[in-house]
Amino acid sequence: MTLFKSTESLEAYMKEAIIEAKKAYKLGEVPIGAVIVKNGEIIARSFNKKEIKKDPTSHAEIEVIKEATSKLNSWRLTDCDIYVTLEPCLMCSGAIYQSRIRRLVYGAKDIKMGMVESNLKVLDYDKLNHHVDVISGILEDECSELIKTFFKELRE
Repeated sequence: MTLFKSTESLEAYMKEAIIEAKKAYKLGEVPIGAVIVKNGEIIARSFNKKEIKKDPTSHAEIEVIKEATSKLNSWRLTDCDIYVTLEPCLMCSGAIYQSRIRRLVYGAKDIKMGMVESNLKVLDYDKLNHHVDVISGILEDECSELIKTFFKELRE
C-alpha cells in the first residue's frame, strides 16, 4: 500500500529537503538536507551541521531524526518517512534503521559513501528485523547539482 498519490507529493517533500540543503550551503556546510514526514505533515527538518558543531555525527539525517524523536517523545518513528537530498552513508542508514523509519526517499546517489543502493545496500539486508522502503532518484538532478556546485566552488 502506498501512501502517496503521485510523484508530485514525493517531489514536494524533497523540495523541502532541498530548502534545508541550501541553508547548509549558505553556511559553508556540505549541502545535504532532510525532512521527516508523519501523516502528511513535516514534523522535523534539518541539514548537515558537521562544521558548525565540529561533530562528525551531525549529518542531516541524524539531526532530523533527533528533532523528530524529541518532538514525538519516542525513539520509534514507525509511521514516519524521511526525505534526504543525498543517499545516506553507513552511519545514517543505521540511524534510519534503528529509529524504525518506515520509508526513505532520497534524491541523488552517493557513489563513494552511499550505503543504501550504491555500495553495501545495508537497508536491504535480509537478516534485519525491520524493513525500510526505499525510493530513490526524486529530484535527483537538482540534488546532485547542488552538491556538485558546492564542491566546484570549494575547489576554486
